[in-house]
Amino acid sequence: MKRMVVTVFAVVASLAVFGCQQQDQKKQQQMNYAPPPMPAMPTQLQVNQLQEAATAAPKNPQAWIALGDAMMDSQRFSEAVEAYQKGLALDPKNVPARVDMGTCYRGLGKFDKAVEEYRKALKIEPNFPNGHRNMAVVLGYDLHKTSEGLAEFKKYLDLAPNAPDAPQVRQAIQELSSRPAGK
Repeated sequence: MKRMVVTVFAVVASLAVFGCQQQDQKKQQQMNYAPPPMPAMPTQLQVNQLQEAATAAPKNPQAWIALGDAMMDSQRFSEAVEAYQKGLALDPKNVPARVDMGTCYRGLGKFDKAVEEYRKALKIEPNFPNGHRNMAVVLGYDLHKTSEGLAEFKKYLDLAPNAPDAPQVRQAIQELSSRPAGK
């Protein structure tokens, strides 16, 4: 049993490194903003191992969050939301997981839920750059709240002026600024 627990946690730890910047590619083509490069998509074997790890350690928030990350990276947004909800029930102040869950809601087309999750995350950690960037995308592009989206993009750049995607964010600001109101 001890060996299984060690194996489970090793799998969780190794797969928890997946970055969760996954966005629906078709939606990204509809907008000019492109986030940083995405991590490799997890294999089905890795997903299965994470599911086993989360089931074997149901009170471990990181096991659920790692599963959510893998599901998100696989564009299985509904399943990712379920996993994140379980992880956040155990660790409600996990800001990166809350932001990632918001991004999954965006992938499901639930833009208001996405913004709600980003706001919850930023209430916990107001200076979390990715929360501002992701909220800017949803507000500016999906909900067409240009001024709110611009403010969030600017806050992101204030917090992370040298971020790898700073040039794309500056381009998004320029593009949004040139739009007529309500577009």
